[in-house]
Amino acid sequence: MNRILILMLGCAFWSGLYGQTPFDFDEQSILPGTKRHFTINISDGQNQTFVPITVFHGKENGAVLGITAGVHGYEYAPILAGQELINKIDPLELTGTVILVQAANVGSFLGRSPYINPMDKKNLNRSFPGNPNGTITERIANFISEKIIPRCNYFVDMHSGDAPEDLRPYVAYYQHDEKPGISAKGREIAMNLGFDHIIVLKTTEKDYMKQGLPSLYCSAEAFKRGIPAADIECGRLGMVEERFVEKIIEGVGSLLNYLQMTPGVPMPSKGIAFIEERFYITSDHTGLFYPLKTGGAFVRKGMKIGYITDFFNKTIKEVYAENSGIILYMLGTPPVNEGETLAAIGIVD
Repeated sequence: MNRILILMLGCAFWSGLYGQTPFDFDEQSILPGTKRHFTINISDGQNQTFVPITVFHGKENGAVLGITAGVHGYEYAPILAGQELINKIDPLELTGTVILVQAANVGSFLGRSPYINPMDKKNLNRSFPGNPNGTITERIANFISEKIIPRCNYFVDMHSGDAPEDLRPYVAYYQHDEKPGISAKGREIAMNLGFDHIIVLKTTEKDYMKQGLPSLYCSAEAFKRGIPAADIECGRLGMVEERFVEKIIEGVGSLLNYLQMTPGVPMPSKGIAFIEERFYITSDHTGLFYPLKTGGAFVRKGMKIGYITDFFNKTIKEVYAENSGIILYMLGTPPVNEGETLAAIGIVD
């Protein structure tokens, strides 16, 4: 009884001092105007990993923004942006709360493994909402789905071009005909992240949006739960390039301004190009791919964008753009397997 009374008095004290009460996370309380780091240990009985998380709790009551980085551990730009955000987000100037997952897939990161977690060979961004009794990747997805996403009013999942992907920066948001309000808010989030190309993820007919079926993707899980969500895609070929790290940091800062969580004016891009249709070119051969274009290039239908050779340097396939548009990403390294995506082309409005 005395412990409850002390807790109530403590909450009243902090509420009177700063305008809001402490934020509870992982059975700990983060005081207003402070930040705290968490190491969440996850095990499936055979494999063990951890999820590093930083919670920034502002002085005043406001929205909760969830941000994930490193769902794919070889996508370094968002992970390094998250590291810098530790010092750039000042909880003394923050209204509301930011929950930042620094690296969701530490196994993939430490194992330098594109796409999959080497512990169980599963793709975390195809594993949501996860399974509390599943493999290590499924348990990570379950933790994020049950302990992070439900706490949020808004959600952003940060990615970049994985090891073989030559990607041009863009953001994406979810649109669903039966979720007009959430869709519209997601669009506003995307527009205030500071990127000049925005993909509209039309999900009305997608199976992963149907009740009883898995959402698969991290941000799709948030959207499916009624939380406006957007993706950042910034960085390429699994490289660390400071310009892309900075662009992600600036985008998060602009979004915090837009959500009135930090003082300042958001910096939406001018002349935003919306992309509602995408087309994929898939390889029907295994061998070596030689790209003739790069991510971000504009191509016309019928334009040659690359070719495939066998292992004796004989050309076995010339690859042509099947539609006119902008290359969102394309295979930028030589190895290619039958069935893999060679390029994604977006049709710009």
